[in-house]
Amino acid sequence: MKQRKLGSQGLVVSAMGLGCMGMSEFTGEGDDAESIATIHRACDLGINFFDTADVYGPFTNEELVGRALRSSGRRNDVVIATKFGVVRGDDGSFRGVNGRPDYVKKSCDGSLKRLGVDTIDLYYQHRVDADVPIEDTVGTMADLVQAGKVRYIGLSEAGPKTIRRAHEIHPITALQTEFSLWSREPEDDILALVRNLGIGFVAYSPLGRGFLTGQIKSLDDLPEGDYRRDSPRFQADNFTKNLKLVERMQTMAKEKSIAASQLALAWVMAQGPDIVPIPGTRRRGYLEENVRAAEVELDAEDLVRLDGLAPRDAAAGSRYPER
Repeated sequence: MKQRKLGSQGLVVSAMGLGCMGMSEFTGEGDDAESIATIHRACDLGINFFDTADVYGPFTNEELVGRALRSSGRRNDVVIATKFGVVRGDDGSFRGVNGRPDYVKKSCDGSLKRLGVDTIDLYYQHRVDADVPIEDTVGTMADLVQAGKVRYIGLSEAGPKTIRRAHEIHPITALQTEFSLWSREPEDDILALVRNLGIGFVAYSPLGRGFLTGQIKSLDDLPEGDYRRDSPRFQADNFTKNLKLVERMQTMAKEKSIAASQLALAWVMAQGPDIVPIPGTRRRGYLEENVRAAEVELDAEDLVRLDGLAPRDAAAGSRYPER
């Protein structure tokens, strides 16, 4: 596995990371044993970048990731990224976003305990709190760096003005935002901005929440309780339209003797050496398929063709429900 620089502060990670959210929630019933085996296999394959958040589980995914990496014996060789800011109750209910300094400090201590580590390698604000000046939130994150509790800081789904203001307070190492062949909004202004500021880009949901793999043919392919059943892009006419987009990709992938998922991941990685996708899976088979995408080389003709197959705004439906 090749490596890529994330930002300009010295952080280097594997060219592909592993998103761990679905191991604990959102995509059906979890299997801790298989999830831990998948994390161990990721380490064997050269992945050293693992993404979680306090809100996943809720509050259990960090424990799972920490336990898996400790048992792998590779804690000192990996980069653990986690997040704060999305508030959930013990019953799992979502209670908004919180970026207040006292909450930032409390969240960090909670994540350190659940992960079982002394330092969080990359700490993101999961969502921006519109009621708290970003300077206050990032200033507190900078204090955590000074205290040795955090190595690098990041933002997730932040807009250009917020990114600029945050970066003036403390260097932002990475911006994490959804980016794939059916979510190309970062191309409008975000990618140019972060490159200008020396901020790395972490692409979550690079497989369109699994849709771009071609494995989902109907909602019946998703288990009960799967959050994607509520996603606009998986609904009625939108589903049918998006399925046609995937079918076009599958045709091209077949011509290249690769899986549609590998084509989609290769496209993301081809958008720049500063972009690191973090496809999520809890199964070793899918992990191994994803990792092989790092070996896929797309030439200029391939990229032009993909622009035609999946142009900007090609996906039908919004990324999230309106609420």
